[in-house]
Amino acid sequence: MSEQTPIKILVVDDHFVVRMGVSTLVNAQEDMTVIGEAANGKQGVELFRTMRPDVTLMDLRMPEMNGVAAISAIRSEFPDARIIVLSTYDGDEDIYRAFQAGARAYLLKDMHHEELVNAIRAVHQGQRFIPPAIAHRLAERMPRSELTARELEVLKLIVKGMSNKEIASTLRITEGTVKIHVNNLLAKLGVSDRTKAATTALQRGIVYLE
Repeated sequence: MSEQTPIKILVVDDHFVVRMGVSTLVNAQEDMTVIGEAANGKQGVELFRTMRPDVTLMDLRMPEMNGVAAISAIRSEFPDARIIVLSTYDGDEDIYRAFQAGARAYLLKDMHHEELVNAIRAVHQGQRFIPPAIAHRLAERMPRSELTARELEVLKLIVKGMSNKEIASTLRITEGTVKIHVNNLLAKLGVSDRTKAATTALQRGIVYLE
């Protein structure tokens, strides 16, 4: 294997310690090498253009441009780009969005080192790599949970702690309309009240705290 050209890897993560740890692990393998590191999605897209890595390791929640947006941007220019998401979040929406954007694998940062190395090799060969726990989370995501754009707006404001009256004022709609949206999204999320809606939205990665 050492005689082959090593797999060229780009690491995109806003935490220096994570980039350092991943790079050290990758560079310890005979058949792979880190050719670049980026601290946010925007930088990741720019480095991808200039470096053309074989495999990109991408964090999801980053400043300037998040991982899903970065994956979409890269894949729109380079449809064959092979990207692995490395995240601390296992929410089904996070996972779903990552694969929708074109990721080939989704790993949690607390995985075994061997799993990351195996994922890089599999994705480099054109395969997908979905660990059982991630596949299970993805399967749990019910099609009925698709929220409309307006329901998502209302949910984001619920997470910020706004009342129906405040939401109505912010979105310039009636309080009655807000109540309808709230009832709809409670049903879709399978929860009984606003507090549970907020915690569920955050746990699943439907909404992020800004």
